[in-house]
Amino acid sequence: MTAAAVAALETTSQYLAIGHYSASTIRNYLTELRYFFCYHSDTDPMLFTEAMTMDYLLYLSKTLQRSRVKCRLAAYSISFFFKHTLKKEYLIPGVIFPRKNTVLPPVMNTDEIAALINHIKNIKHRTLVVLLYSAGLRVSEIAALKITDIDSKAMRIKVVQGKGGKDRFTILSQQVLLELRAYYLICRPEVYLFNGATKGRPISVRNIQHSIHKALLQLGLQSKNYSVHTIRHSFATHLLDNGTDLFTIKELMGHAQLQTTMQYLHLTSRRVSNITNPFDALNKK
Repeated sequence: MTAAAVAALETTSQYLAIGHYSASTIRNYLTELRYFFCYHSDTDPMLFTEAMTMDYLLYLSKTLQRSRVKCRLAAYSISFFFKHTLKKEYLIPGVIFPRKNTVLPPVMNTDEIAALINHIKNIKHRTLVVLLYSAGLRVSEIAALKITDIDSKAMRIKVVQGKGGKDRFTILSQQVLLELRAYYLICRPEVYLFNGATKGRPISVRNIQHSIHKALLQLGLQSKNYSVHTIRHSFATHLLDNGTDLFTIKELMGHAQLQTTMQYLHLTSRRVSNITNPFDALNKK
């Protein structure tokens, strides 16, 4: 990149840091801006126009056929650059983002969850999956989890600076606590509950994703579009199946809006199985 592009990225990085954006958001925004700057490599970034942005976003969408999520991330990254670095107003064109289709996430049943846990022989990865499922954590949250975040007296887990920069508490089961103690005695982690290659440093998100993806593939479950995040969806859905109210699930999941939690009403099997079909009721008369 040119010196001007490097300087523009550095300035944008400083604004992101001042705004207390998460490390992952800063990394994603700067990555997208690098791509944008390289696309218009002959132009000083301080001279970019909205027309040039439209050209790039259409290139992502039409030529490269990138997903809506990818295009949206690029557009918001560029929007931040325009508003804070260039001091120019930039409205993300609505045409780039058609109405989002509502697609319900896949959910594993309890047998599949048990099969996944029992299949993993590595004690660190097995304990990690047990904790993911029993506490409904995001993969980034469990990677950042520290030993001191496990509160065995109150039987809860503190999630520090989760999505949106919010702290919250989630549940800790007695059985999981026993598994954590056994894991600790064998692996002896330091600082972070799940260390990476170096003790005292956290395991990477990619490492977690890779180990679970490999297990799902070996079990033949990958064809169902399951992922690490599916375990979190399964936690919430199974809570609902077992009678936990939506407001409690919302707090445990760390959702900002109840509407996000309400998607699990569409996923729970027990709620639907307990419905009496009106035609069946009619025929009983």
